[in-house]
Amino acid sequence: MTIVPEGMIADLLTRQAAFDAVEKVFASMASGEARNFPVVRAALGHEDALYGFKGGFDRAGGVLGLKAGGYWPHNLERRGLINHQSTVLLFDPDSGRVNAMVGGNLLTALRTAAASSVSIKHLARDDAKTLGMIGAGHQSAFQLRAALEIRDFEKVIGWNLHPDKLGSLAQVAKSMGVPFEAVPLERMTEADVIISITSSFNAVLMADHVSPGTHVACMGTDTIGKQEVEVALLAKASVFTDEVAQSVSIGEAQHAISMGLITETDVKQIGAVISGSHVGRQSDDEITLFDGTGVGLQDLAVADSIVKAAVAQGLATVVQL
Repeated sequence: MTIVPEGMIADLLTRQAAFDAVEKVFASMASGEARNFPVVRAALGHEDALYGFKGGFDRAGGVLGLKAGGYWPHNLERRGLINHQSTVLLFDPDSGRVNAMVGGNLLTALRTAAASSVSIKHLARDDAKTLGMIGAGHQSAFQLRAALEIRDFEKVIGWNLHPDKLGSLAQVAKSMGVPFEAVPLERMTEADVIISITSSFNAVLMADHVSPGTHVACMGTDTIGKQEVEVALLAKASVFTDEVAQSVSIGEAQHAISMGLITETDVKQIGAVISGSHVGRQSDDEITLFDGTGVGLQDLAVADSIVKAAVAQGLATVVQL
């Protein structure tokens, strides 16, 4: 078994490698070559933690495995650890034998950011120049870096419930040579692309905050009850997602579906756009929305990329089982 600990991930996984792995596995999902297994998630009744498993099999990539982990809300204050903790296990699809164990914390942040940047590449207008950021938590900086690398944005505008926390985004934008401005939500109409990355259970971004032609990447809703955008926005947008089953049950589409504003058939896989079987954006005035719920296959694809890099560079620890 190849072991790649958390501390090595930063030196092995580039944002480009994460992007390539996620883009490829999304296309495999749309073609039917890759499938996610049902997600298991439960409250532990200990430390207020949520724990679960995401897994899947990518026949095209030869990757089988699972990510185990969850959310320990007191980690940062009590232990100096990030609240999200996870580990990825990869198995030989031919024999079932365990192949690798990979630290999953930074991996998760980079694959989530890669998913939104994949959606920007394939769904945003070619002339998009202003990027809007909603949310300033731990994941937001990863989202911003990935977006600024995939497109030549000329300006970043940002909003957060607590504006004093926007400094981290301003620093990222400055480091990449792009001006940043904190704005009220009403000024999100100036953005050509909007990334929403919050843990909200109430709509933050309203339909009238979004101008025609905007691409919106909703990256925070991954649980029943969570909601980042007004249902009216999904009703007027062309909606794409990583996996339809998750989008309509635990993703941003769950609310518009329950209210009858859209149907499951209105939600399309981003992988179909990547592979060319769906045209994607059809006009400059069309609002496109990506509902990024986060699927196990993303984790497995990125973990596989990390293992290959570690082995190629002679940095992996190999244990005989």
